[in-house]
Amino acid sequence: MGQPVRDYLLTLCVTAAVTYLLTGPVRKFAIAVGAMPAIRARDVHREPTPRLGGIAMFGGLCAGLIVADHLHNLRSVFELSNEPRALLSGAALIWLIGVLDDKFELDALIKLGAQMIAAAVMVIQGLTILWLPIPGVGTVALTQWQGTLLTVALVVVTINAVNFVDGLDGLAAGMVCIASAAFFLYAYRLWIGYGIEAAAPATLFAAILMGMCLGFLPHNMHPARIFMGDSGSMLIGLVLAAGAISVTGQVDPDSMRIFFEGSERGATHAMLPVFIPLVLPLTIIAIPAADLVLAIVRRTWNGQSPFAADRGHLHHRLLEIGHSHSRAVLIMYFWSALIAFGAVAYSVHSASMWIVFVILAASAVGLVLLLLPRFTPRTPHWANRFVPPRYRHRAAERASAPSYEEKQAPVTSGAQQGLEGAQMGEEGPERAPVAVGVSGVNGATAIGPRSHLPERRSIDSPR
Repeated sequence: MGQPVRDYLLTLCVTAAVTYLLTGPVRKFAIAVGAMPAIRARDVHREPTPRLGGIAMFGGLCAGLIVADHLHNLRSVFELSNEPRALLSGAALIWLIGVLDDKFELDALIKLGAQMIAAAVMVIQGLTILWLPIPGVGTVALTQWQGTLLTVALVVVTINAVNFVDGLDGLAAGMVCIASAAFFLYAYRLWIGYGIEAAAPATLFAAILMGMCLGFLPHNMHPARIFMGDSGSMLIGLVLAAGAISVTGQVDPDSMRIFFEGSERGATHAMLPVFIPLVLPLTIIAIPAADLVLAIVRRTWNGQSPFAADRGHLHHRLLEIGHSHSRAVLIMYFWSALIAFGAVAYSVHSASMWIVFVILAASAVGLVLLLLPRFTPRTPHWANRFVPPRYRHRAAERASAPSYEEKQAPVTSGAQQGLEGAQMGEEGPERAPVAVGVSGVNGATAIGPRSHLPERRSIDSPR
């Protein structure tokens, strides 16, 4: 059992290394071809940043599949299933459309059509939902058209959910990495722990997806040096959807009733293994999917197109209530991990109430972190000089702050004042000390103030 873990770890590391090493050259290529649009009113970054990070991520995907095909314990995935080839075909198509969009800004309907075609390509090659596990009913077989429509819908929803959440540096890659880690644990348990061979492709997809995100994150964390763009967000969304489809529609739910053999609550748990394969893939993309649904409802209610950009995403709200960029990203990470790993833990020990208590306690901690800007502590007056300005009393800050007239007064150095006094035949006034770093005085800013683009406090995806 240890050997498959090492093979998966090797595949993950190779994928991450290739993605990481390719991102630097891809960044230079994106700058050379001009794939770095100007700052928009809804952007939060303050300088033009290149896109096309999906090129490096696609290179990592190809490297991971090639390595896995040459490993003894993973070769059977390619011999017994056509799903890896189906994934590569759909990923290549959606990646190509994303690259074109990062450079030329394609219309939203064109991208939507390309997403449907990529999903159809995977369906034709066998990566499709064959049946649905319904609680209280059991396994419901789907017709060819029903399976195709449901597969296409799941792929499109997942791609756009990830695309919509790609609004802050490192947000989409980190959330998808967390989701794929939880999905890997679940799928690996099905295959290695219970011998369900049909879960092997989903396990491989999850490991490769983790490598793609981990390799790209060092370049994409705040402040980002490169954005994944649509070429990356749509790609990782499709890979995540492929794993969910593989487990939900390919693994026979009846074979997983062994999860709860011998349980005293067998009547209740008999339906749980049928239900979990359907729910778990949805919980993994719960946060992006909720953001997608809220965005569509909000824009439709306001009479806008569902694809129109706005500033009402969940990460926007976190910035608006006072969270910093990094803290907003970490909060989104926290909730994604809580939902995804909570579902996995419940699937393993559903009879243990302590799991529910832990999830509730973690949710309470998450709510406190979420509302932290509303409860910023204030220190006593005597301690104002010892703490950062954000923790001081407002009255003390106003008292120590310069007045409007003082701010508008012209700034002259002591040498200039003395020179003026000497020209007038008078003794120059006492020289006032000059603060280090004042623009136009000394240091690196002596030749004039540095030009900075105005800071934007909002952003919308896709980048």
